[in-house]
Amino acid sequence: MPVKIRLTRQGRKKRPYYHIVIADARAPRDGKFIERIGMYNPMTKPATIEIDRDKAFEWLEKGAQPTNTARAILRFTGVMYKKHLQRGVSKGALTQEQADTKLEEWLVEKQAKINARKAESAQELVEFRKIVNGEIKAPTAPKRDEEAEAAFRAESEAVVEAPAAEVVEVEAPVVEAPAAEAPATDAPAEGGDAK
Repeated sequence: MPVKIRLTRQGRKKRPYYHIVIADARAPRDGKFIERIGMYNPMTKPATIEIDRDKAFEWLEKGAQPTNTARAILRFTGVMYKKHLQRGVSKGALTQEQADTKLEEWLVEKQAKINARKAESAQELVEFRKIVNGEIKAPTAPKRDEEAEAAFRAESEAVVEAPAAEVVEVEAPVVEAPAAEAPATDAPAEGGDAK
């Protein structure tokens, strides 16, 4: 039975959120599934992802194939990196302790980036609300330098008004075409006999 890691759509119209599930590839998108391993909400900023990393890794080891979107989510949460490190452990390139240390460092760094993005989004929301409430003015386009524009206009007008260089006209030699001869006709002249 081919098994997929994929998303099932939930939520109302134009407000979706998704469950990350393990399902038979032949089952409908929102139909039967084997196990629910997480949730993904793209409507929040940044998107909310909750996933059981251990279960997802376990299913990947069993051979479950993620869809493109599910693969991106697994990569973002570190499950694919864990699988990569485990492959190194099985080949003898790393020890299990080294792999666990690398994964923890990666997760801490990733969580710091996510927290920074959340703080940035919160600050943007606060500034937006201040603009809406009229507490501060909305940012405007930078003012143009009027002196520089006036100097540019004066320069361009000077170029337009500058006298043109003298133009010397040269007469082309006149070549007369030979006179065209009248075409010869076999028709008789008027009043003549046609015999």
